[in-house]
Amino acid sequence: MHKQAVILTLLTFAFASPGFGQMGGKRPSPAASATCDLGAGKTIKTDYSSPRMRGRKIYGGLVPFGEVWRTGANEATTFVTSSDIEIGGKTVPAGSYTIFTVPNEDKWTLIVNKKTGEWGIPYKYESDELVRVDMKVSKLPAPVEDFTIGYEKSGSGCTLRMDWATTRASVDITAK
Repeated sequence: MHKQAVILTLLTFAFASPGFGQMGGKRPSPAASATCDLGAGKTIKTDYSSPRMRGRKIYGGLVPFGEVWRTGANEATTFVTSSDIEIGGKTVPAGSYTIFTVPNEDKWTLIVNKKTGEWGIPYKYESDELVRVDMKVSKLPAPVEDFTIGYEKSGSGCTLRMDWATTRASVDITAK
């Protein structure tokens, strides 16, 4: 009987622990997705986890300036393109990638990495980088509570934009 009580106590503790939420329970940073239709059947899909501001200082605080950020929460953000594309003047072949960013106050850097399936941090994948490109940074008129990745149709491509707090980082993408 004593053995059963110990096992029941351990199981109760395991399921009540904060880590349990990481194993399929409700996450504080839910899954989100964005797509870009480049026309002629060419698409880009980005899957990420969307953290919340919750009164925290985001850039220069929770997300330090000048360091590689997983660009969301939880698992690394995926970036899948069905055709060759050009991002900021650099070619990215059709395929599955992860994206990371390096936020700074006046300029961000987008990293497209060939390694997939990893947890978002720590970043130790420099040898797997495909490209690094500059992103434009602008101020949003009002704070955005949920980190959001989106695409906006522009000319012959899309503008990838990342909004959170009062910051927007963006870069143009076109089909090759």
